Amino acid sequence: MKIHNKKFVYLISPNKIINNSFYNILNLVLKSKKVKFFQLRLKNETIKKKVIVAKKILKICKKNKVKFIINDNPHLAIKVNADGCHLGQKDMNIINAKKILNNKIIGVTCHNSFKLAKKAQINGANYIALGAFYKTRTKKVIYKAKIKTLKKIKKSINLPVVAIGGINEKNYKNLLLNKADFLAISSYIWNNKKLKPYQAIKNLK
Repeated sequence: MKIHNKKFVYLISPNKIINNSFYNILNLVLKSKKVKFFQLRLKNETIKKKVIVAKKILKICKKNKVKFIINDNPHLAIKVNADGCHLGQKDMNIINAKKILNNKIIGVTCHNSFKLAKKAQINGANYIALGAFYKTRTKKVIYKAKIKTLKKIKKSINLPVVAIGGINEKNYKNLLLNKADFLAISSYIWNNKKLKPYQAIKNLK
């Protein structure tokens, strides 16, 4: 029985991209044909470095038919011609972002809040992100989401939902069975102590 769309992974970059071997590894991961979106999330880099990295990644994403999303910064998304931008609650509001991004994809972090999800829908978001569903080392967890929140939002809000937070090969199916459209994954791919990135993604079936 098919329980989900084949391309269900919303892959988030590691926090640092140190050397050029990353681009070859990324290409191998995207060749798995399981990734729908790739988000560049480099919190502590200069804009200049982000532009250089983004342009290289964009080519790899295009080759593999993956949507390329920039985290936090609509101006950077336009500058590198990404497919869209993801906004946190403390970033630019979606109405101003739409003026910059025109018809590009805009995703919005809604934590565990039905109210924020509804607001994102009204303001024209293309998808919402909910979580954290599980413990994660990628960033400090302030908001925890439950399966019942996911179910409630899926029933009444007509937007794709990206589930985030500590997702790995042991817990991902539960989110898909409960109608999460995409799973945001980072540490399981990039910081897996047992498997190389291209092996880790093959375990998600």
